[in-house]
Formats: sequence, structure tokens, C-alpha cells
Amino acid sequence: MAARREKLSAGAARRIALAASGFAATRPAAVHAGQMQRSIERLGLLQIDSVNVLARAHYLPLFSRLGNYDRALLDRAAWGRGSQRRLFEFWAHEASLLPLETQPLLRWSMRRAAEETGGKGKLRAFRREKKAFIDEVRREIADRGALAASELSNGGARRGPWWGWNDGKLAVEWLFFAGELTTATRRRTFERVYDLTERVLPAAIQAMPTPPEEEAQRTLLRHSARALGVATEFDLRDYYRLGVDDTKARLAELVEAGDLLPVTVEGWNWPAYLDPGARHARRIDARALLAPFDPLVWERERTHRIFDFFYRIEIYTPLAKRTYGYYVLPFLLGDRLVGRVDLKADRANSRLLAHAVHFEKGVNAKAAMPALDEELRLMADWLGLETVTKGKGSTN
Repeated sequence: MAARREKLSAGAARRIALAASGFAATRPAAVHAGQMQRSIERLGLLQIDSVNVLARAHYLPLFSRLGNYDRALLDRAAWGRGSQRRLFEFWAHEASLLPLETQPLLRWSMRRAAEETGGKGKLRAFRREKKAFIDEVRREIADRGALAASELSNGGARRGPWWGWNDGKLAVEWLFFAGELTTATRRRTFERVYDLTERVLPAAIQAMPTPPEEEAQRTLLRHSARALGVATEFDLRDYYRLGVDDTKARLAELVEAGDLLPVTVEGWNWPAYLDPGARHARRIDARALLAPFDPLVWERERTHRIFDFFYRIEIYTPLAKRTYGYYVLPFLLGDRLVGRVDLKADRANSRLLAHAVHFEKGVNAKAAMPALDEELRLMADWLGLETVTKGKGSTN
């Protein structure tokens, strides 16, 4: 880890990060399944979130990079049958969709959950207390086939709203963490339907050898570096939510092997690491609205460090205390985050509602607005909405 650190300017680091995330490429005129899959593989994963005020979170990063694509392509890749399925669900960076080939790289995490040395503490405690019940739930799914937690014969009562899961939901989630169950499909309500992993994943994936834990972690960190371009230690481990000790050990090994290059970035307070294959773009001409759970902005401190853009999602903030709105998307123009838009899909009236538009200090709102209008029109077309309606005027 004592290797000499090269220096990067703040602008170079920003453009490297944008290129790594897929924003140096021109959007295709038409999107096919192969292009979509390559975009997902570049990112490594798509975060899943249940909020549907605009579109569900896993759809939006692909729109930001590819433009008007058919969401059914992603549905088939995520939950299709047979050869259509190219993705699987697991807890990586929160609940995520990942390429099937990543599954062997996460088996060590599943094993730790099964041995009650990893995973979420709440589920570990439940496993210790309710082992017989969990085994009963597994047998029921094995016998009856794919089931949602709500369809279990003895799921029990909910413990409250939001994450007040009943015993049945806790049981299937522990089995999910341990790799014994996976998502067979999602219902229209986005309810997860669970089945035995061996009945869902292709045989070729299940037959892939399980790499040693250290090798899998190194590979995941390489994936993180490829998706981020340049990153701190925290950025790299946060991508797949790796542990601190595991990450420190693997980073030293990757630097020694030349798979990560130590760098110092202008204005960054922490050492950084560069993907040796990162593209050093001299110019970025991107235009995109970014979901709150987009890999480019999901780590808020990194977003501030790279773009000098303070961003927080305000879904859980009381209305009177919100600064920008309920579901706010940063607007990327060129290589800068120049503003933010509070968006909602008013499906009943076929409108894309931009409740408020806020441009950053120093941004020429009049010059930037046409590009934003084009992006809002593109998003409306993608969502099948007829009109775009803007609320408050822009501010800067």
C-alpha cells in the first residue's frame, strides 16, 4: 500500500467517474437486449427500491444511459424463464439485480449468513430463535412451489407498517440471504415470489465453481473499481457492501498485483484508487436525469466530493421540512450536476409532472433549460406519458 501515488485533477477524476459509469458513450438510436445487458454488466448491479412515484428504481439507471428503451427487456432479463433470464436478485448494494455470473462471487456471503456469522443481525437473531419454523417454511416452498410470503400457510401477523415483517417474511428473507431461496418472479404489486434457488437459476450457473472467499472479494472490488473509475476505499467497499477488514486486506493485494493504482485526487481528503482500465475522457457531453439510487450518486458524500453537489433524498422528510421535493433527480449536463428536478408520473392524467426545478448557483438556467426540457420530453415518451407539466420556475 506504500506504492507511489499518481495525481489526478478534480476535473480528470470527475470525467473518469462519468466515463466508467457509462456517460461517455452516445445513446443508441434503438436499444436491444445485448446493449442493455452490457450496460448492466458495466455497472455491476441495479439497486431495487419499491418507490414508484416516477418509475421503479432499477429501470431508471438504464434510461439515464440508454434513453428510450423497452422496460420489458429488463423484466425478461430479471424474471423471465429459461434462457431469457440473465439476472438474479440478492442483497449486494441493498436489494439488487445482478448478472447471473456474479452469483458464485457472492456464495461466501450466503455461507456466512447460513452459518450465522454474516447477514443482517435481525435475521441472525430470528434464525437462532425460529430454526424449526424456518425449516418448515423451506419445506412448504419445496412442496408447493414458488410462493410469496403472503401465501405461506402459517406466516403470522405483521408487526407493524413498513418493515414490520411477520414471521413468514422473516423466514423467507433469511433463506434468501443464505442462498437457499431466490426470487422466481415479481408480481404486479412488486411482491417478491420465492422459490428454491436450484429451481430458478440456470444449471450452468449452479455448476460454476465457488471461488475462495478472498478471490471472490478481490473480483468484486475489481467490479467496483471498473464501475466507479476512481474511488476511495469506502467507495469501493460500499458498492457491494463488503466488510472493512475484508476490504483492507483485499485492497493491499490488488495494489500489489497492479489491479488497482493508488492515486491522489485534487480536493479529496482520502487516498484513492484508479482502475487501470479506466477511460481518461477529455470531454463528457452527457445529458441525463439521475435516480436517487443511481450508482453515480447513491453514495452522497462521493457525489459531493466529485460534483460539489449536496444531495439528499427527502422521501422520509416531513413535507414542511423538505428543501427540494419528494422524489428529486439530479440533472447531469456535460460533466456537471447542474440542477435537480422533483418529478412524478401522473399516470391517471398521462402527465410527467416536474413539480419544481432548481438549478445550482452559478448555472445559467436559461441556457440549461432547453436541454432539461428535451430530457423531460424523452422521459415522458419512455414512460408513455403524453405531456410534460412544470410547476415552479427554475431557480439558481
